[in-house]
Amino acid sequence: MAIEAAARLSPSLAAAAFLARRPAPALSPYSLRRRLPLIRALASSSGGDGRIVALSSSELRKRRGLSSSSGAADPASAGDEKLRSLRRLFARPDVAIDAYIVPSQDAHQSEFIAECFMRRAYLTGFTGSAGTAVVTKDKAALWTDGRYFLQAEKELSHEWTLMRSGNHGVPTTSEWLNDVLPSGCRVGIDPFLFSFDAAEELKDSISDKNHELVLVRGMNLVDEIWGDARPRAPKEPTRVHDIKYAGIDVPSKLSFTRSHLAENGCDAVVISMLDEVAWLLNMRGSDVPHSPVFYSYLIVEASTATLFVDSNKVSEDVLKHLEKAGIKLKPYEAIVSEVERLAEKGAKLWLDSSSVNAAIVTAFKSSCPDVENGAIHAVYNVSPVTLAKSVKNEAEIEGMKNSHLRDAAALAEFWCWLEKEVCKKVSLTEVEVAEKLLEFRQKQDGFIETSFDTISGYGANGAIIHYRPTPEDCSSVGSDNLFLLDSGAQYTDGTTDITRTVHFGEPSPRQKECFTRVLQGHIALDVAVFPERTPGFVLDVLARSSLWKIGLDYRHGTGHGVGAALNVHEGPQSISYRYGNLTALQKGMIVSNEPGYYEDNSFGIRIENLLLIKALNLANSFGGISYLGFEKLTFVPIQSKLIDTSLLSPLEINWVNEYHEQVWKKVSPLLSGDSRDWLWKNTRRLLDVTH
Repeated sequence: MAIEAAARLSPSLAAAAFLARRPAPALSPYSLRRRLPLIRALASSSGGDGRIVALSSSELRKRRGLSSSSGAADPASAGDEKLRSLRRLFARPDVAIDAYIVPSQDAHQSEFIAECFMRRAYLTGFTGSAGTAVVTKDKAALWTDGRYFLQAEKELSHEWTLMRSGNHGVPTTSEWLNDVLPSGCRVGIDPFLFSFDAAEELKDSISDKNHELVLVRGMNLVDEIWGDARPRAPKEPTRVHDIKYAGIDVPSKLSFTRSHLAENGCDAVVISMLDEVAWLLNMRGSDVPHSPVFYSYLIVEASTATLFVDSNKVSEDVLKHLEKAGIKLKPYEAIVSEVERLAEKGAKLWLDSSSVNAAIVTAFKSSCPDVENGAIHAVYNVSPVTLAKSVKNEAEIEGMKNSHLRDAAALAEFWCWLEKEVCKKVSLTEVEVAEKLLEFRQKQDGFIETSFDTISGYGANGAIIHYRPTPEDCSSVGSDNLFLLDSGAQYTDGTTDITRTVHFGEPSPRQKECFTRVLQGHIALDVAVFPERTPGFVLDVLARSSLWKIGLDYRHGTGHGVGAALNVHEGPQSISYRYGNLTALQKGMIVSNEPGYYEDNSFGIRIENLLLIKALNLANSFGGISYLGFEKLTFVPIQSKLIDTSLLSPLEINWVNEYHEQVWKKVSPLLSGDSRDWLWKNTRRLLDVTH
């Protein structure tokens, strides 16, 4: 699944992971936030004089020939009323603000969130997973990145101005606020929805115009206007993640965490990222769509650990599991009061200020005995769990390999079915195709749910990088254009993410050339050999260079980290053109390899496999360092008819042939009948190449 992973990691977090083998220095909140990139923003078009100007969504749709309501999640009148209701709250004496910022995240900085926390989507009608809404008394703007430009144009009403992140000359949210607000205004945020670093950076940047950042406590303004229609908080039960999949027991993980506390002179650490809590406690849940996590916080102290969670989610089996590891339970809402208690008794707290929310950090700082010197009571550093979780142990690697093979079998059965249906001229929508894929996956052992909403895009819809078809607004899959399918699954033993692009008719020379150059980039990254401690951004050029040679590119990162039976998007590692993430790629990490190309209003191409980073045994070891490479986890054919072999080198042709040979060898024993025949046909050699 295409993601700009590097944009989700602060340089401070990346640098800390990069230097993880060295003793971790204590960093002040100021030094951390100075290294954070401003959230770059978003919607623009070139004016006749070459200036970059922001356009309203209605104007963008007009230029593309779309109606003002095309694809909008809500009628404009409903959107107007939401904005009017929100602005009325600005004047309340206990609020008293001039602008309000609504991010996409929940209190844990999650990418995927429970429906009750989808405040930005409710307010704006834009359903993409990344974006920030800013509302003033007379303006409303939404920032999102290149994966969602086309989707946002469709979904936003005319009241909203789309700001295109990353486009030259487009302001950040704070730059925009400084420009549109008169000096001395009050900008409100919900402190639970911003990391402490992000809140501090925002406070610094808007102070240039003497604006004040207001932490609106006790209520979220979007929740106030959402009212009784707001979905209820999830109450799904948690479960124990079996040791045969986890590989390391909870006491050992806690001991590892406590050793880091001791090394850094800390009394306790607050773990707020949901996947970190799940990994550390060998637990899983289903509070969040596509991610096997549960809403909770964890505080680990030198001799105790406390899980803050709704006790109704904890079964007898899970309770025994926790008690065996010496973990106490407290209500989810008690996290702030517990942090205040620790501060009052003088505890030195480890806080990952890039992920722990501003409500928790400010509560701790304000409750320290010496408030003005509160910083000395804390170590602000990357969570000790972040890097440990990203480096998979042997059991996790085995689970990932096994789940990928079962997933490959499901995909072979699916592609065999779809190819037959399209050839028979059966009318199938993009939604129906995604639902059928789910049926095939559900037959596999250990299947739990999808790892993200399936991106099923035919023709022009494939050019929308994170396209999400709906029954009311989708296309039928045919044989006249490319079909892009990006999908994944959560299994008890692993997490998958795969993209394939196919054509059921005759692709054009242009499509074949673009596909082949994307494939060349995919191959170049797959075969890369690099020294240990190499950051992911160093490798990104390998995936793009073949496209660059003909003046093409793509607007997303090349690779993101993937969790083991956890989040499909996992940090701190990534492979991206953004060079802020200095996290070194390490043996045992898993990353995606997914270059692409997207021709607006025409077609989209992406080829994605997951890769395990492994150590290589080379003839030399310059400087005494080790060298790393990749091992494939994904084994599904790449459609040969889309490959222009005249563009490929003999080595690249060999790569395709050897990959397909591996696919056949590993997956065919799991298939029978027509699907096995389909796999045989789609893994034949491209050309006979002399080695």
